[in-house]
This record gives sequence, C-alpha cells and structure tokens, in this order.
Amino acid sequence: MFGYINPLKAEMKMREYEIFKAYYCAVCKSIKKKCGQLPRLALSYDAAFLAVLLSSLSDVPLQAKRMNCAVHPLKKGSVITTDDTIIEYAAEMNIILAYYNLKDSFKDDKSLSAAFGSALLKRCAGRVKKKYPQKCAIIEALLSQQEKLETAKCGSMDEAAEPFAGIMQEVLCYEGEPVNKKSGEILRWLGYNLGKWIYILDALDDIEKDLKKKTYNPLIYQFEITEDNPDDDLETLLGRVEFNLTHTLSQISSSMELLDMKKNKSIAENIINMGMLAKTEQIINKRGAAKKIGKSV
Repeated sequence: MFGYINPLKAEMKMREYEIFKAYYCAVCKSIKKKCGQLPRLALSYDAAFLAVLLSSLSDVPLQAKRMNCAVHPLKKGSVITTDDTIIEYAAEMNIILAYYNLKDSFKDDKSLSAAFGSALLKRCAGRVKKKYPQKCAIIEALLSQQEKLETAKCGSMDEAAEPFAGIMQEVLCYEGEPVNKKSGEILRWLGYNLGKWIYILDALDDIEKDLKKKTYNPLIYQFEITEDNPDDDLETLLGRVEFNLTHTLSQISSSMELLDMKKNKSIAENIINMGMLAKTEQIINKRGAAKKIGKSV
C-alpha cells in the first residue's frame, strides 16, 4: 500500500500500541505463510489498519501469542491469533495493491527495484486474483480508468482521485463475518473517502518529484505549476487541497463512529483522528515552507 496511515504513537497508550503492532506482525506472518519471506518487505501500516478496523466489528475476544520475528530473531513479539480470516484478507489486499503499485511505478520510472518487486509478488498476486476474481477485476478496471485520466492529463484532483477512491472502497468491502449489510455500506463510504485522501495527499507529497521526472500529477495541471514559475498560486493550491483532505478525513471519522465497534475503537480513533491528521498537516506544512514549489524543502 502507500504507508500514509499511521498511528500517532505519542498519543497512544502503551497497551494500544502493542495491540496495533501485534496486528502488524500478524499480517506480516500471514504474508510469509502465503508468499514466503521476501514479499513481507511490501507490508505497510495501511494493511495493519485494515485488519484493526475489520476486526473491531467482531465480538471474538482479542488473543495474542508471543512469537519469534524474522527481523528481530532474538526477540519475541506479540501476534494476534484471533480473526484469522480478517488478518489473511488484510495480507492479501496488501499484496495485490503493492503488486499493482509496483507495476505502475515501473511503467512510470522504469525502476529496476519496482520491476524486481512486481516480479517477486506476481505469483502470490495471481493467487489473490483467483481467490477474489470479481474484486480484482473491479480494481483492474478502475486502474485502467486512472491510466486514461493520467494520459489525458486530467486537471482536476477530484476527478483524478475517483478511480483510487473506488479501489479503496472495494478493498474495504469485506464479504463475510462480522461485516453485515449495514456495516458493509458504512465501510464502503469510509473506503471511498480513504482512497480520495490517500490519492490527493500523495499528489501533494510528490509534486517536486513529479515535476523533475515529468510524470503526471493532477495538482501540477490543475494549478499550472512549472519548475520555473514562482509559487504565485501556492496559497490557493494549499487552501483547496487542505479543504479536500480535511473534508475526507471528516467523512472517514464520521463513518467510523457509525460502526458498531466491539474492540479496537481507541486504536482506530487514534489512527484516523490523530495519525492521519498529523500526516496531513506534516505534508501541507512542508509544502507551505517551500520558497518555490518546484524545489525540495
């Protein structure tokens, strides 16, 4: 995934952070079981958040076990051992999205690391496609729409973000216990706004890189940014982007409050209301501190 969805550790109780790490480790071990050691490098906190959120709807008491870690072989860590199907689903969605992202990175940058990564994940991603053919077909169709918008140099961040919003909507559409029809609809709306937030925040974060590499970025076309021009529209850009990001965060938070969460609520609230907000402010402030939008801070 993309790595923007992080908890704000400083505002999290020690036990809560240990539980979040235990979910992260559980997803990591699920990837190892399905794909082997190296694909674990594709793991992000986004997948741990997905597992935390879906698992929060289950009334099965939380259980964890101390296990060895490949990264820290001399130190055991806690691993969630309940809600196995949800943990597995989070691992599978991490793999398929990482695979598509690496393929896209190779197409844009011809990066050898992206080529190696996508080749590494290809077989495992193929198994995910077989398990979720309809879901993956929808994701691929949305990726195709996104490619068309990028080729057409779409100058609207809202329009450009629609396909990825749809992708995250599909990712959060978990079909099985403990998700029922009502919670499924709430999760889809949460996922839609989560996708918009990720896409627009990523566009803002990558402006300098995309300018230098001459790769597509909706903000560059919407606000007519070039490497040479001063930041005449920087205030307008940041104002519009901040409004969109704040609105989507508000929708995500409101959606979460509608869910009947049996556990993990304080962890999810920390991630959405603190961690994601802090990440938004960090990237907006980085842009605002630049003397020129085309130069790195």
